[in-house]
Amino acid sequence: MNTQPAATKGATSGDAVFGAPSWVSLMTRDLRSAQDFYGAVLGWRFKPAQLGEEFSVALARGKPVAGIGALAKALQVAVAWTPYFAVQNADETASRIRERSGTVAVGPVSFVVGRGALAADRDGAVFGIWEGQLLAGWETWRDAAPAWVRLQTRDAFEAAIFYGEILDWASGRPGCVDVEYEEDEVVLRSGGHVVARLSSGALEAAPDPTIRPRWQVHFPVPDVDACVRAALEHGGSVVHHEPGAEATLRDPDGGLFTLTTQTLPG
Repeated sequence: MNTQPAATKGATSGDAVFGAPSWVSLMTRDLRSAQDFYGAVLGWRFKPAQLGEEFSVALARGKPVAGIGALAKALQVAVAWTPYFAVQNADETASRIRERSGTVAVGPVSFVVGRGALAADRDGAVFGIWEGQLLAGWETWRDAAPAWVRLQTRDAFEAAIFYGEILDWASGRPGCVDVEYEEDEVVLRSGGHVVARLSSGALEAAPDPTIRPRWQVHFPVPDVDACVRAALEHGGSVVHHEPGAEATLRDPDGGLFTLTTQTLPG
């Protein structure tokens, strides 16, 4: 098993980068249905993953974009898109999450290619941690940045302290990510590139899940409106749509995701 932390965008070859988003994955109830939907909406193709029969890797133009796993029913977790953060030791990170009043819902679990866990922060936003290299050619995801993430949370400054303590953000150690504050947002950088943003204003008890604390996964696409039409034709629904710019959609199984014309926000 390769236990080196996954590298991320902006790292040079051989760097041990940790604390940054390293992958995104959908936990769904029906793998085939999810593949049909995202294939129609985003043009993805799929190949088996090394994590078992219930996992697949989505490809765009032959490059890995995301993972889809039919695990939600078995694990009794909500259907959701989830970012995973590279860590050097999954067990130590899981202990830090618990010590700081977060929740570890699943794991850490060992796979052929590494160890992972599914967790939630103190406000309920779900995220994953991963120790190891999930798939061959990991750097293609890192360099292409086919998805980027934003935490919508109650208090971005407080959330940055929580994640900084568990993921060693701004620790000064070689390979850690840097944290900056820009216009009321917390900005996470690795190798000078923005890899995530944290924004305040979410409401913990809101009946609408789109404004509760959560990690939002954004997929850049060339034509947002065409993707919206395809989603509606294949059983999805529109939560929010800014024509020509951005749309938040819900897949037929309830998973929320955002399409945008923006690449990784700098």
